[in-house]
Amino acid sequence: MYMAYGWPQVIPLEQGHCPSSQRIIYLKVINRLLLVVSPSHLELWSSSQYKVRLGKYKRDPASVEREGENLQAVWSPDAKLIAVITSSFFLHIFKVQFSDKRVQIGGKQPSGLFLASISLLLSEQVPFAGKGLGVSNIVSDNKHMLVGLSNGSLYGISWKAEFFGAFQLDHCPHNRNEESALSHSCNGLAPGGGLGGFVSNHNITRNSAITQLELYIQMRLLFVLYSDGQLTSCSVSKKGLKQAELIKAEKMLGSGDAVCASIASDQKILAVGTRRGVVDLYDLAESASLFRTVSLYDWGYTVDDTGAVSCIAWTPDNSAFAVGWKLRGLTVWSVSGCRLMSTIRQIGLSSVSSPTVKSNQDCKYEPLMGGTSLSQWDEHGYRLYAIEEGSLERILEFSFGKCCLSRGVSGMTYVRQVIYGEDRLLVVQSEDTDELKILHLNLPVSYISKNWPVQHVASSKDGMYLAVAGAHGLILYDMRLKKWRVFGDVTQEQKIQCKGLLWLGKIVVVCNYVDFSNTYELLFYPRYHLDQSSLLCRKPLLAKPMVMDVYQDYILVTYHPFDVHIFHVKLVGELTPSSTPDLQLSTVRELSIMTAKSHPAAMRFIPDQIPRDSALENHILSSDILNREPARCLILRTNGELSLLDLDDGHERELTDSVELFWVTCGQSEEKTNLIEEVSWLDYGHRGMQVWYPSPGVDSFKQEDFLQLDPELEFDREVYPLGLLPNAGVVVGVCQRMSFSACTEFPCFEPSPQAQTILHCLLRHLLQRDKHEEALRLAQLSAEKPHFSHCLEWLLFTVFDAEISRQNINKSQTSLKHPGRCSLLEKTCNLIRNFPEYLDVVVSVARKTDGRHWADLFSAAGRSTELFEDCFQQRWYRTAACYILVIAKLEGPAVSQYCALRLLQATLDESLYELAGELVRFLLRSGKEYEQTSTESDRLSPRFLGYFLFRSSYRKSSLDKSTSFKDQSAHVAPVKNILESHASYLMSGKELSKLVAFVKGTQFDLVEFLQRERYGCASLENFASGLELIGQKLQMGTLQSRLDAEFLLAHMCSVKFKEWIVVLATLLRRSEVLFDLFRHDFRLWKAYSFTLQSHPVFVEYRDLLEALEVRLSSVTSLEEK
Repeated sequence: MYMAYGWPQVIPLEQGHCPSSQRIIYLKVINRLLLVVSPSHLELWSSSQYKVRLGKYKRDPASVEREGENLQAVWSPDAKLIAVITSSFFLHIFKVQFSDKRVQIGGKQPSGLFLASISLLLSEQVPFAGKGLGVSNIVSDNKHMLVGLSNGSLYGISWKAEFFGAFQLDHCPHNRNEESALSHSCNGLAPGGGLGGFVSNHNITRNSAITQLELYIQMRLLFVLYSDGQLTSCSVSKKGLKQAELIKAEKMLGSGDAVCASIASDQKILAVGTRRGVVDLYDLAESASLFRTVSLYDWGYTVDDTGAVSCIAWTPDNSAFAVGWKLRGLTVWSVSGCRLMSTIRQIGLSSVSSPTVKSNQDCKYEPLMGGTSLSQWDEHGYRLYAIEEGSLERILEFSFGKCCLSRGVSGMTYVRQVIYGEDRLLVVQSEDTDELKILHLNLPVSYISKNWPVQHVASSKDGMYLAVAGAHGLILYDMRLKKWRVFGDVTQEQKIQCKGLLWLGKIVVVCNYVDFSNTYELLFYPRYHLDQSSLLCRKPLLAKPMVMDVYQDYILVTYHPFDVHIFHVKLVGELTPSSTPDLQLSTVRELSIMTAKSHPAAMRFIPDQIPRDSALENHILSSDILNREPARCLILRTNGELSLLDLDDGHERELTDSVELFWVTCGQSEEKTNLIEEVSWLDYGHRGMQVWYPSPGVDSFKQEDFLQLDPELEFDREVYPLGLLPNAGVVVGVCQRMSFSACTEFPCFEPSPQAQTILHCLLRHLLQRDKHEEALRLAQLSAEKPHFSHCLEWLLFTVFDAEISRQNINKSQTSLKHPGRCSLLEKTCNLIRNFPEYLDVVVSVARKTDGRHWADLFSAAGRSTELFEDCFQQRWYRTAACYILVIAKLEGPAVSQYCALRLLQATLDESLYELAGELVRFLLRSGKEYEQTSTESDRLSPRFLGYFLFRSSYRKSSLDKSTSFKDQSAHVAPVKNILESHASYLMSGKELSKLVAFVKGTQFDLVEFLQRERYGCASLENFASGLELIGQKLQMGTLQSRLDAEFLLAHMCSVKFKEWIVVLATLLRRSEVLFDLFRHDFRLWKAYSFTLQSHPVFVEYRDLLEALEVRLSSVTSLEEK
């Protein structure tokens, strides 16, 4: 698939002669050339490794005034002629010729680019000039052009400027039955809520203006778009546009609000942009039925933000398409509906939070903020050219990397995730699944400068070696040593035109095109040496292969239309640089399959999947299993259909559709740490990720129940999967991120790797098939992996949720429980019980489900009080607190009060004061409700759990009336006794920081406590010892300790506790507090002064003492006067 990377580049355009039309009228890429047609001039640029303007034609002002500005244009398929219709209805035909003058880019090697000249061949006024008509865009084949007129007619013109006249389309269907069938064929096809499928033919009048034409030569189809939003599918004769009068209207498509259309010729898909800002996709192979709708609605953007769709451009391989909008932005989608790239910033979930347009915005600019008028992909899909609405100055160029493409002829293992750009590889660093990273790996300049661009990439089975092929030759990269290996002889390199790559163990297999003989062959090179002298084997092929695959010693090659050949590879000798091994290739199977289905896009061997235990029981050696010739293979067709082919009898079994890619996982790894050995394959498409498991029994693929899909793997629709990490049990995907910088005009597009676990799916599958030991072994292998606890929680939640749904369905039926047979919920609990995360997982699942179903959960998981006791004994107090509400629901409020009181005492002993505060509020509230009614606890819900588990967003200065300690109810007394006992303990030990945290966490009434304990635990023996002790306890050098002292000082002042006020004010050096105290009690001042002066440890307070003495002496002097 396609992912944007890097900063958008700018191609500057020349300015014309003050055109009245502020828009580029035509943008097209052919043969690595980019043609841009402006209102008054034409420019031809190279669309290869270097961006160079090769030629231009600039009309003089007199010509523009006499014949009008350029209005519509078309480029002939052979790129030799350009036709332009002006606003005054003159037809200009230009000729493109290349000179012998080579463009010098720099360096010793020539660039391969030649300067071009664009010359005017003829200028002639069209016959329909002066009739007040408008024209649509122009479509053409090699010899003829066709243009639509505003009166609803089509006009044929040859490339020799021969005019064939206008003709009207026949909008009546051939018979009434066809009209009836078409008008009813759209039922239920439009997921977006709009009208889908066809509309009846009589809705279009002949006076509707034609605004766009789309020609599809391969299927002989022409699509005509009218100004009223109607879209017509027309048939074209075998001679193309030469016999334009034979074009017949066949069907009406769309919902009546179409504004543009584009055809994916390989996929046979028509994309229709609408005024609603959405794009409808129609399957031309299935009677042009609507099968998907894509839009930005789910990302918070409506038609008010983006406007109508303005342009649609398909990638060269038709696997993705770019959509531009009239008012703002451009987005790239996969056919399955995954959003791959978007220039629109995603800030909030609604368009209200989207950034507003600033007219004078110079930096941090969103690309195409003013809308997109035209877009076009280059021939390789590495660049997307786009022009902003109303812009004549420049073209924006977005760089793209590809992933999961060329899957038919290039093998890519799922354990190494690679995105390849035109001159680099973007490799996912998956050593740490918590933080996946992208490594930009630039190809050697000596290779890519001569062989631009990258065309094929293949990874070895273990992902440690990468084979990369450009226009010629190939190079290898060692991931461990971080070194490239290239051909030593450039002449040999240039003889290789790679059309496919495979890895056969330590051998790289190249599908080579031999230019002089127009044939194809397989070349086998050892990875340690790329040279003709080390070539192991050369195997001529019958034709160009459509798809290839390799498994162990077997190679699959499929030719057009569907001829399958399987070769066996036998290596004689040791594959080392010092030896001379001999590779022998023999044909072991040939199949020729007749089918009317779409062509294969990819095929993969399916090895026999025999469990390890079964293999041991039957005395089958693992090497024999691995070396056995595969008897089946998976086929992914170009239309997204996935099927299973039996290579013995040629029988093909359809599995599913709407698939974009798949990975065969069975038999791919012998490692003991492989977590996905039980999976046959995975696929991704419009439904998301699907996991397929083998069927139990002798034959894993002939049983009906092997088609077990997993519904719990919904993938985010802006994350595209790249591969798997079998040892971590995760799927690795990639999504787009944008980073903004003040020094650049545009943001940088950054592919961001994401990991999604599939462990819970694998465990549930094993438990469903009673493979308890295998499930336990798999879980134990994963125990140290990141997010293991989350996987267990998700496993239990999905199983429990399914159990609840099953009970709701069967509520009216009497269910017979089989004695001695465990349910899936009980099996899951028994599995998770083997891990220390069990207690956390169970209560977390309870929090996520309705309390009415807790009894079912804990009947399988264990009694809630026993689980609480386990947490309590292991001192997992936060987890134990989560069980309190469950106990209140299942065992009654009296039991929950008892457990909560025990937990409160334990949390206070551990100084967990925030948790203690939540428990206090729960005890007071639930206790009071329990006194009011013994059945009130039944009203508790999981939402209340958050009330005492999470910190409140506000703090009360004291407990409110309903929870006051002064209310001497039976439920208050135990709580009050526990809190007061703990407060006395802290005050006795002068643990003042803990006391402050305790008071703040539990909302304990410190004032009442101090008043009662003035002569008890709160008393100080004498000032000197108290000052020294409290100074040591508080450690006044830290900010938190000073805040605690301030908190205590405020409370001591409120109860007028002089001893504490003097001590705390001295520690805080609060001279104003001490001054107010001593000015009314000179006896206290003298005792204070004497104590500080007589103890050497208090020498640090001498400055405070002197300041107080000065202020008090001045007060004494004033009083004496």
